[in-house]
Amino acid sequence: MPFPTDADDNMYTYHIEYRFNGEPRTYLLELKEAQLAEHDAAMHLLELHLGDAENSLVMPTADSTPEQILEQAERVGITHIRVVSRTN
Repeated sequence: MPFPTDADDNMYTYHIEYRFNGEPRTYLLELKEAQLAEHDAAMHLLELHLGDAENSLVMPTADSTPEQILEQAERVGITHIRVVSRTN
């Protein structure tokens, strides 16, 4: 079993640009993952904007496809999602 290295502790900051109900927004997200796909960014934005929503039916399910996650984000006003940059 390999031992953890300092590389395993790297955190990346992602700069995400998007629109929420038509208004331009930016969000900085810190993750250990070295890549962030558009649908993963959408899921984080859904959690940011709707994570406290009383109706959990608004959130995609664990088995949702990337396309379904993006469609759900669009339904609730999260559009034009772009992962602009990554720093570490």
